[in-house]
Amino acid sequence: MADDMLSLSGNFETATEANWLSSVEKALKGKGVEALVKSRPGDPEIRPLYRETDFPSATDPLGQPGSAPFARGPAAQRDAFLPWDIRQAFTHPDPAVTNVEILRDLARGVSSVELKLDCTGETGVSIINSERLATALEGMDASMATIALDHGGGTGARSASLLALWAEQQAEPKAQKLAFNIDPLGALQRTGQIEGGLDNALRRCAAMTEALALRFPLSTALRVDARPVHEAGGSRAQELGALIAHGVDTLRRLDALGVTPDLAAQQILFTLAVDANYGVEAAKLRAARRLWARCLDALGIEPHAMKLQAVTSARMLTRYDAWVNMLRGTGACFGAAIGGADVITVGAFNAALGVPDELGRRVARNTQIIAMEESHLGKVADPVGGAWFVETLGEELAEAAWAEFQAIEAEGGYGTSLMADAFQHRVAEVRAERMKAVAKRKVEITGVSAFPLLDEVEAPVAEVDFTDGGDGVDAGALAKLLPTLSQLEAEDSLAEPFTPVRLAEPYERLRDHALKAEAKTGKRPAIFLATLGPLAEHTARADFARNFFAAGGIEAKTAPVPPEDPAGLVAAWKASGTRLAILCGSDPRYAEEAEAAATALKEAGVQRLYLAGKHQAEGVDSNIHVGVDVIAALELAHAELGIDQ
Repeated sequence: MADDMLSLSGNFETATEANWLSSVEKALKGKGVEALVKSRPGDPEIRPLYRETDFPSATDPLGQPGSAPFARGPAAQRDAFLPWDIRQAFTHPDPAVTNVEILRDLARGVSSVELKLDCTGETGVSIINSERLATALEGMDASMATIALDHGGGTGARSASLLALWAEQQAEPKAQKLAFNIDPLGALQRTGQIEGGLDNALRRCAAMTEALALRFPLSTALRVDARPVHEAGGSRAQELGALIAHGVDTLRRLDALGVTPDLAAQQILFTLAVDANYGVEAAKLRAARRLWARCLDALGIEPHAMKLQAVTSARMLTRYDAWVNMLRGTGACFGAAIGGADVITVGAFNAALGVPDELGRRVARNTQIIAMEESHLGKVADPVGGAWFVETLGEELAEAAWAEFQAIEAEGGYGTSLMADAFQHRVAEVRAERMKAVAKRKVEITGVSAFPLLDEVEAPVAEVDFTDGGDGVDAGALAKLLPTLSQLEAEDSLAEPFTPVRLAEPYERLRDHALKAEAKTGKRPAIFLATLGPLAEHTARADFARNFFAAGGIEAKTAPVPPEDPAGLVAAWKASGTRLAILCGSDPRYAEEAEAAATALKEAGVQRLYLAGKHQAEGVDSNIHVGVDVIAALELAHAELGIDQ
């Protein structure tokens, strides 16, 4: 029967690489395939074509899934019921509301919860004592669903001790699955300060690691978190370099305090950010496992699987047209799943607007459930194994990250580098390059810098009505867990913190100013599209100009019927009621008509005249085209329109 099967490609000629290269050159009008190479600040180039010969499989050191050095994932076969842990983040300041959200989400498919803590309630759940924690976790069974902590700006010692005391009161303490996520170096990189000094924080961390490992054998005590580097605009290589430098420095410092590296390594949950470029993110996760396996080997530690959590990027989220964030989260979730993450957290699509509501958490949760249950992304142990793009890029990312790691080690290790502000300086350089690319739309942000919607429907967020009751911080929680640990007098450890950024912020700021101007005047800021020639000639550049100015909240107005001469352009511009205008047409049309049209419009009183393209004409004040600094051009347009910045 197999011999009778129809070959769908049987009537087509066999495709070759030469055929493909010829087609590419034709499509690029004579340019070579190198024109398709993509580059991002601080990272290896991404080529348009990867071959089997790019990755030497015959000498591949990665091994098989589930075997040492565990570079292809921790399991030879993923759990059929739960291939990865669906971890949901909770940020509502009220512990009682958080408890309702937790129980609802657990009943609807979430497999573990992560509490983002903030004692002030401004950016997370206000848990300052045992009573509030018990309120947030009422009805939870941590032997069934892991409870994880995100300490925000703290080292995590006190809140981890609160969770430990709560777990001790459960029916089977040793069966509790907890992620305490204590991270002194993480607190230093986020806030730039550790009260009492890093050494004291690590002494507490060392004592707690041993105590928690003994009391809760199914849990992890430590976190190594590279998200701050990503959210500050760093490159993937810097994020990976920071991850392993952070991990190695943690092992080194805890070893000096009596915690064996083997024990400490098995107590770490590694956390990375993932964005919507799913193929590259899968390669990044693969590189992370490879790098850590190399570190364990160099340190003489028994090989074991790296426990890796992937959290969707916060820097890719937008406030305007936030609905597109659903697609970004889906792409990031896909990359994390095929990249072999053990734990995945998909952020709410409306998180950049405020505290996510039930819709935001439901979409985040269901994104993972669909990927798992309907797309079956967890059915294969190593789904990207053998994909030459992922294999090769993963190797190149690992090499670039290793160079960054060596630079950090030469500076004395991660903590020392942070306190000298050395690593932060390199991240800031990459961030500056990245934001330049965003400003020039080399990195496009759909719904904000590309295809912006001026009449969008705003996404909802939760209504927060929470007042801190002032119950008092449980300062004795740590002493209850570690009653013999003394505090040494020491100065605070200081460093320049990583400041998070969202890539869309420069455009969103312009949109905010435009909306304020509209509310003040009752009219939306606008520019007139002065089109030259028939529709077929000017449509491409008119659409370019429309999207260009909409990115700054400026509406493009057009004539009901395309004007046929300069006098018609002037009449249509006056009818539009705008102060600015932009000429849109083809290059041949510009050569014939641009100068006359520009002269007529300027004499009629156009305050500033733009031209879409690179053609130079008398009377044109500015040109807009691919490659210009869009932010700078829009700021100038705002100034011409009298919009307050």
